[in-house]
Amino acid sequence: MSSGPAPLHGIALLMVTIAASFSTFMEILDITVCNVSVPTISGAMGVSTNQGTWIISAYSVAAAIAVPLTGWMSKRIGEARLFVFSVLAFTLMSTLAAMSQNLTMLVVFRLMQGFVSGPMVPLSQTLLVRSYPPEKRGAAMGIWAMTVILAPICGPLLGGYISDNYHWSWIFLVNIPIGLFGAITIWILMRHRDSAITRVPLDKIGLALMVVGIGCLQLMLEIGHDYDWFASPYITALGLTALVSLTFFIAWGVMSEHTIVDLHLFRDINFRYGVILMSVGFMTYFGTVVIFPLWLQLVMGYTAAQAGMATAPIGIFTLLLSPIIGRNITKLNLRVLATFAFAVMGAVAVWNGMMSLDVGFWDVVSPRLVQGIGMSCFFLPVQALMLSNITPDHMAAASGLSNFLRTLGAAIGTAISVTTWEHLALLSRAQLSENINAYNPAATLYIERLQATGLSREQAYAVLDHTLFTQSYMVATNEFFLYSSVLFFMLMGVVWLTRPRKAAALTGGH
Repeated sequence: MSSGPAPLHGIALLMVTIAASFSTFMEILDITVCNVSVPTISGAMGVSTNQGTWIISAYSVAAAIAVPLTGWMSKRIGEARLFVFSVLAFTLMSTLAAMSQNLTMLVVFRLMQGFVSGPMVPLSQTLLVRSYPPEKRGAAMGIWAMTVILAPICGPLLGGYISDNYHWSWIFLVNIPIGLFGAITIWILMRHRDSAITRVPLDKIGLALMVVGIGCLQLMLEIGHDYDWFASPYITALGLTALVSLTFFIAWGVMSEHTIVDLHLFRDINFRYGVILMSVGFMTYFGTVVIFPLWLQLVMGYTAAQAGMATAPIGIFTLLLSPIIGRNITKLNLRVLATFAFAVMGAVAVWNGMMSLDVGFWDVVSPRLVQGIGMSCFFLPVQALMLSNITPDHMAAASGLSNFLRTLGAAIGTAISVTTWEHLALLSRAQLSENINAYNPAATLYIERLQATGLSREQAYAVLDHTLFTQSYMVATNEFFLYSSVLFFMLMGVVWLTRPRKAAALTGGH
């Protein structure tokens, strides 16, 4: 049995759930809310768009470093205290970011905002687990899962709406009421129920290796595409530094007793394979989420708002099914449910891989709706499998490590997807261009028909060039989604490497 305080009930439990969920939503939202606002912010500050992307990179790099520190920090000051501090600091940094007068100020405050945000997501999960009775923890995780899945979808929609209708600073100012409500509520209801404080020594060597390794890796992923990846000595140096640092970090973590990140958690078979499922699953999912709106806007001619509307329906079934699955999680066969999830997402990827240039809006939306079913059945069962053997005293460390690897998987998926998509498009264009010459009757006839409509020869070739562009990116999009489907289908096999206990809980607290 867990030795912690008794579960909350009634209005106190409801308020903790709302506060923790909204705080999580706010933090994850800020990862993506700036993506569509970079041009607006860059223009307002008189800098290039490439310079403006540092407001995204700074946040991502700092957050990536801070998340794995959650386990150690929560032992030193307590889980509830750390959560309240993180939410208040995040709110303060959001306020300062909104007041920034130049890009340097904004990047610095975004860097600090990302660093203090690290413990918020894993600790919100931990606090909910400790507040609910065992039989209701699945429902709590269902609510928590909705915030993790829906926030990245809502971010671009909210960021685009604010940028189009209000001053860009409101992207950050909206965090103030949410942050204050979350911090005050958790402090009032949880300060006397905090976890025990343990004076764990600081692993300075491990911390240094982790900061250098993760910082270089995340920075490489964020800016690698702009520098043509390993064709750049700068990106190559970042990659080698990350590889060497993380290799020594892993070796140090295995040999040392008190490490900044508890790598011994991977000894548990369920945690080990659960992390693989979660990380690779999110890597593939985020890859498709990035490419889908790019395809709609660059190839299909959708506006940013239309692309957002076509992407958003993935949240409908996620919103409806996640609480139901969470409430009944102990009654379900987790491996069957996770297998079904990857099968659905693989099938949706195949569906997307069969699109053409003449598909209508509802043909585009339909796969998004079905993918919401897959995401609902993916996140919670895999989370339950992964944490089923974790004891309460290791929950914060396990949640921090798994959330970090999930976030890193999403970052890798984003970086790899754009590079792969453009590479496939270049290959497709080269193949299609081989048929455009004076000796190909079809190509000659096409040009003549264009000129017959009143276009000059130069205008006809411009139309042909646009046709090659759209066709090559359409082919690349189809191929990308088919490759993604292969990864989803492969994960179906990994699910059965886990060994869940009967009626596995989401918590490890029994």
